[in-house]
Order: sequence, then C-alpha cells, then structure tokens
Amino acid sequence: MKTAGVAVIGFGTVGTGVVRLLMEDGRRLAKTIGCRLDLRHVCDIDLERHRNVDVPREILTDNPDVCFDDPEVAIVVETIGGATVAVDLMKRALAAGKDVVTANKAALAERGNELFEAARAAGRSISFEASCAAGIPIIRAIRDGLIANRLTAITGILNGTCNYILTRMSSTGATYDDALAEAQARGYAETDPTLDVSGEDARHKLAILAALAFETQVTLDDVYVEGIVGVSPHDILFGSQIGYVLKLLAIGRRAGDALSLRVHPTFVPADSPLATVSGADNAVLVTGHAVGDTFYVGPGAGEMPTASSIVADLADAALGRAQLTCKHLAWPAGRCPALRVQSVGEIAARYYLRFDVVDQPGVLAEIAGGLGRHDISIASVLQHEPTRCGSVPLVITTHGAREGNMESALAEMRELPTMAGPAVRIRMLEEKREASP
Repeated sequence: MKTAGVAVIGFGTVGTGVVRLLMEDGRRLAKTIGCRLDLRHVCDIDLERHRNVDVPREILTDNPDVCFDDPEVAIVVETIGGATVAVDLMKRALAAGKDVVTANKAALAERGNELFEAARAAGRSISFEASCAAGIPIIRAIRDGLIANRLTAITGILNGTCNYILTRMSSTGATYDDALAEAQARGYAETDPTLDVSGEDARHKLAILAALAFETQVTLDDVYVEGIVGVSPHDILFGSQIGYVLKLLAIGRRAGDALSLRVHPTFVPADSPLATVSGADNAVLVTGHAVGDTFYVGPGAGEMPTASSIVADLADAALGRAQLTCKHLAWPAGRCPALRVQSVGEIAARYYLRFDVVDQPGVLAEIAGGLGRHDISIASVLQHEPTRCGSVPLVITTHGAREGNMESALAEMRELPTMAGPAVRIRMLEEKREASP
C-alpha cells in the first residue's frame, strides 16, 4: 500500500485533533482511501504541555526544519494560525517539495495569492477545507459539487461565537454582555472575543469563499464589516414580533461583473433555514444558476470538526487530487480576473429601523416624509407603549433602498427635535433567487 508521510506543525487544539485522528483511525483511513497516512513528525514550541493524546516521544520536535528536511514527508499540516510566521512556514514547506494542508483563514484571506503563487512555483498544492466552516465541507461543495453552476450568491453564518451569543439573546432575552460571558464560560468565546464579535473572523472566511465561488480576486478591504457589539435585546424582541430572527451574516452577491461583499447583523425571516441554525453551529446557503439554492449546516469550529476536514484534505493530497485541483482551479491557478466591487453605499437592502421618539402627534408623518424624500418606502410600522423615560419605540421596516440613501435619511432625522435618541438600523435579508450573470 502506498504511504504518504505527514508532519503536523502546531500542536494546539486543532493540531491535537489531527494527531488523534491519524493515530487512532489510521488503519481505517488506510483501508478507506487505499493509502497509509504516516505521522512522522509533530512540531511545536511547547512540547511539555499535556495533550489528551499519547504521542511517541521520538516524533516530537520543536524544530520545523526536521519536517522540511525529511524526504519521507510528503504533506505538511499547518495549524499555527495567523498571517506571518505560519505563512513563512507554509512557503518553506512548499519550497521543500511538500504539499500543504491548512485551516488558516487569515493567511488565505490576507496572503492567499502569494501562497498559491509559491505553490505553483514549487509544483505543489495547498488545501484549505477547514479554513471557512470547520467540519462543513463547503469548499468541496463549491469547488466540486457545484462546478456546473454560475454561482450568484453566498449567504452564511460563519462565526459560531456570534451565533451562540445571538441565539441566547433571542431565546432567553439576555443582554449582549451576559450572553458573551456565558459563551466564554462554555468555551465558545475567547477571553478576548474581538476577532469574533467584530465580524473580522467572518470577514476573512467570506473573502475566501467569494474568491473561490465567484472566481475573482478578493481582498479584505473589499468586504464591508459590522459586528454584533451593542446589539440590543429590545431589537431582537421587536424583530421577532414581526417574524424575524437576528443573525450575523456573511453575504456575497454577484450580478454580471459586479460583486458585493458584506458582513453585518441581519434580520432573517423566521421560516428561513438560516433562522433555525442555533448555538455555535455554522451554515452556508449557496445559490447557483442551475441547481438553485443548496444549504449546508454543521459545527463551524472545534478540535475534532476542524481536524475532520484537515484529514479529508490529507487524503486528497496523498491521492494526488489536491495537486490537480491546485494546478487547474481558477483561484489557486492564478486565473482570476478582478471584478468591480460595489461600495456599501451602492448596495440595496430592506431595513429594520427603530426610532425612540417623543410621544406627540405628527412624529410618524415627519419620519415618513424624511424617508420619502430619500426614495425610501415604508413596508410596515410597529408602535409600542411609551417607555419609563416617556419616549415611544417606533419600529419601521422598509422596502428595498440604497444604503447611501438610508445614510442620508438617518443623518437628516438625527437633527429632528422629536428624536429622543439615535436611530437603530439593522439590515434585513430579502430572500429571492438572484439573477444569473
């Protein structure tokens, strides 16, 4: 039976999962794929910390050169993360004639073109299934299963921390701070959750998925981002009263040669499959011109889900499929044209608006007039009882309107004497089949 030597660089949470799968399921994997994945080296700067897996001492090393210099190593798994040291290590592995498997979203989103260029120069491959949704095989679905389609839309819940927080706020009425503290206590959020709650994590993942799905060059600057910090349980409640659930969505759309990419809190219709995705799970809705909508859901983070996708990539690399993919597929092969990316001001959406207004006659007419002057049409109005402070929460949903128009309208309304506080604006997902390019 053919044997492919494997080196794992990074023995943290994900690296431990990969090592466990290779050691505990090695025989079954060899029988399934017809190739033995031989774990030859595990490299980390800290070899003394206890891991929940027993590794022979002789394969542990703190020197990555051991991995690169071993002629029996065919594939290097990088699980360090980040876009600096990890990128240098991957480029060294490629130059040494090794294929690379990674879950590193930051490296791919920020320096993907550079990495793929290094892979082409070395005649090797980079596989990255685990980079975007951990255990969900979304890269394979887009790359292989949907290859016959012109993909026009990606709509995803790509961050488990944010989804857990918003789920708890929706189901219990918890404040943002309390839901975040619970997520941290349960291990769903880091001590410093900024990367997740700011939307940056989802931004990286959308940049990767969009480059692959829409066959174009994407930079992080192309992706507009807003996080969930400061989301109010009042708005989640009001949204539920009109049939919507709040999610942090990553949204990519292609229409002809124009592309729009954004990450922000979004009200999703309660009957949408995206609305049912709870806890720390991820989900991706992909639209193609031939197949229509396809939906993928599962664990978007964690040791074993991420390791599951990494080992699937190891099998691809060991069998030679990864090399063919990297050589021929548009983005890895460097054949992606740059599409025009719309500014956020050009994008049209429906909106949920909440105004805290003075309780007096004529306020609704004043607001409706202000929206109308900017070509924004009202779809529904929900007025609540006055608060203890005497102001009245007024909830308005709109029909589709340009973001730039909404910005102008809200700027005008901030100056109205009837406003008791700043307006809240949350975009709404208008579910419809995207037009084919």
